[in-house]
Amino acid sequence: MSEGCGAVDAEDHQLMGLRIASIFIIGAGSSFGALFPVLARRSKFLKVPRALFDFAKYFGSGVIIATAFIHLLAPALEAFESPCLAEGWSDYPYALALCMLSIFLLFVVEVIAFRWGTAKLSKLGMRYDTHGHDAGGSHAAHGPEDDSNRGIDLSANEHSSDLEKSPSPVSSPQTPHSVADNPLTQIIGIAILEFGIVLHSVLIGLALAVDEEFKILFIVLVFHQTFEGLGIGTRLAFLNLPPSYNYVPILAAILYGLTTPIGIAVGLGVRKTYSPETATAKIVAGTLDSLSAGILIYTGLIELLAHEFLFNKEMMNASNKKLAYALGCMLLGWGIMSLLGRWA
Repeated sequence: MSEGCGAVDAEDHQLMGLRIASIFIIGAGSSFGALFPVLARRSKFLKVPRALFDFAKYFGSGVIIATAFIHLLAPALEAFESPCLAEGWSDYPYALALCMLSIFLLFVVEVIAFRWGTAKLSKLGMRYDTHGHDAGGSHAAHGPEDDSNRGIDLSANEHSSDLEKSPSPVSSPQTPHSVADNPLTQIIGIAILEFGIVLHSVLIGLALAVDEEFKILFIVLVFHQTFEGLGIGTRLAFLNLPPSYNYVPILAAILYGLTTPIGIAVGLGVRKTYSPETATAKIVAGTLDSLSAGILIYTGLIELLAHEFLFNKEMMNASNKKLAYALGCMLLGWGIMSLLGRWA
């Protein structure tokens, strides 16, 4: 084991005032990024153009995918290759194995959830549409992809569910319904996405609190958490939930805004006893980063990209200009978030 592994600096960290202030600064940025899309879409007074929501949605998809590979999987690989760990940890790519485990577990859970949802729809006399886009449906993780067919006013609060409003006697068997119209399925989908992001946010908050290169990491994380917040906030804003579930997007946005400040506060509280260089800390961080990376890789590639582009009839039939704009927004989010990985 290398020198310095497990060493804890008994002296107080420098810039303690700024470290404490970072709890509130990063918390404000994170909360704004996550809450603004949710509140703006519900507001009757704040007229936000649809194009801005579209930009945030596609930009956020790129941010989430870059977060998975650059900010989670890469640090996980580094953690398990640390000289502070016993030699046996370098004999097998544990980070990649845990990432794959997370992906396959999510896939199995989703298959089971969709089979359950399909059976429930069948009992209600509804026909299941595989992609759920003909009826303006959506996938669980990111809400409706085509609001144009419904004539939606972005400033109105239009969260209703076919399953809540129309039991089997009223539902037409000729009208396809998506399993994702089920509020529980949508909530589970967004919870999976947020779970991966929340684990990551707590870990980077903890790292920021005890990091020697605080200033650079602090500046980067302000942008990092704000961009990530916009990504998840836009997904939350477009959830198609009945009025009784209207609190879910707001609650999820608030939870995201609190996670990194909580991590920073915990890190400051244990700064004299906690060292990120211990073998235990490396193993725990590597494991959580690997599992979180799998969650965001699956969600980003399958739930976001595939369902935003390949399975979205509106996008597939859109003009080349609109498609190029959407791809450009996504690549911009991916590029900026990947660049931030140079420092954090």
